[in-house]
Amino acid sequence: MANATVTASSTLSWLHSFGGTHNEATNVAGRNRVFVVFAQKKAKNTRKIMLKEDVEYLGKKGKLLDVKAGYFRNYLLPMGKAQIITPALLKEMKMEEERIEAEKQRVKEEAQQLALMFETVGAFKVKRKGGKGKQIFGSVTAQDLVDIIKAQLRRDLDKRIVSLPEIRETGEYIAELKLHPEVTARVRVNVYAN
Repeated sequence: MANATVTASSTLSWLHSFGGTHNEATNVAGRNRVFVVFAQKKAKNTRKIMLKEDVEYLGKKGKLLDVKAGYFRNYLLPMGKAQIITPALLKEMKMEEERIEAEKQRVKEEAQQLALMFETVGAFKVKRKGGKGKQIFGSVTAQDLVDIIKAQLRRDLDKRIVSLPEIRETGEYIAELKLHPEVTARVRVNVYAN
């Protein structure tokens, strides 16, 4: 009996070293044995990562993901396709996002100023060889308008941003210049025959 008491007290001291209490030790009736039960946490088997490049079926560059630890350790990390997210990396990503957002805002404001300038200039005059009545020979194209803008305002534009109606006779028309996804300038085009 004295031996069982020594075992119970040594087990309790062992339990206290792990932060356990006397209530966790159970004394089975009729047998002087102590059973100690510890719950063991399952190991974390996912990792928070950021992709360094596009990975098929996983995501695009810069995407934040949770992936299995083995997939990260055995494939993504050795191939240099991903890295573990750290607080420093998150801070760097946030700064980069803010920089990109500021750049987008600057480009949009620039496009708005350019649109205002185009709309205040007045009508661009296009001279074409005339035919019967109001008819002209040929038509006025987007490239013609780009050339006139370049000559008058010294601004280079891409003809793909110019949207013109079909112009085959003299008169005044409205052309749209898509300077930015959110900014469109409307300019007047005055076509006359010589």
